[in-house]
Amino acid sequence: MNQTIFADLHNHTRASDGDFTPGQLVENIKNLGIKAVAVTDHDTLNALKDAVNAGKKYNIEVICGVEVSIRFKRPYFTGTMHLLCYFKEERLLDDQFVKGFNKVLAQGRGEKLVRARVDEINKFFGPETDNALLKRELEFKDIAALSNNATRRHFAIALEQSFGIYDADTINSIIGNNSPAYLPSGVRLETVVEFIRKNHILAVLAHPAAGSFPGKGHYKEVLPSIKIVERIFPEFIEAGIKGLEVYYPGHIREHRELMKSWAQKHHLLITGGSDCHDGIERPAGVEGILEPEYKLFKAQLA
Repeated sequence: MNQTIFADLHNHTRASDGDFTPGQLVENIKNLGIKAVAVTDHDTLNALKDAVNAGKKYNIEVICGVEVSIRFKRPYFTGTMHLLCYFKEERLLDDQFVKGFNKVLAQGRGEKLVRARVDEINKFFGPETDNALLKRELEFKDIAALSNNATRRHFAIALEQSFGIYDADTINSIIGNNSPAYLPSGVRLETVVEFIRKNHILAVLAHPAAGSFPGKGHYKEVLPSIKIVERIFPEFIEAGIKGLEVYYPGHIREHRELMKSWAQKHHLLITGGSDCHDGIERPAGVEGILEPEYKLFKAQLA
């Protein structure tokens, strides 16, 4: 897919858990010859103004977005799925819109969730427990030192840097969905749906098949399998999503074709993006959409 990418619609900056500033990300996109980029940090709008300004500097079209974490607590799935929510840059000048969106997003992350997760990890894996995997108790400051918008990636980094735990399976046993210490992040679907509908936001279900990626993948351990996604998918259709992220580094050809069939059946846009977080393991420009697909996307952007 990456031979003629026109737009990469899924990327992160330092505002959430990426390594690049907004300006660096946009410059990277420019150097790759891609014409448009979406900045979609986890549950924050903080990078968007800088990204838009960088887009004007480098003559790159910047699409404003945010990757909203949606939490589920079901007998068959406890965890988080993600909605990519896109809107025009003019909305950043609307204080009511920005404050309203921030209020919704604040319910899914922040210090309260981080502290609760730290407590649960110590409860099950602290040095005095039967299954002690930590040489000392994890502290809130271990996570807060890495980000003020902490994600699971920051917990993994803390376990590596502060506790010397580098084995991926061990890290996953502590912070993965199947861990007894796991608390899902995000807001309830019905909470964000009300805001999306009221503000005509273009919502796209992110990486729906990544949880079934064969072999090791960045999200395989923490995202639901395609069978679980298929079970929950009607709720997203009812919520009014407009697209599916088909082109994604963690989607094999079989899953891409399946996603295309879902999109056709439900009259959804086909989108794609790299889910860039850094320049090596998860770089920009490896996935995206062609110009005709981008024009369809732009036509629905409010």
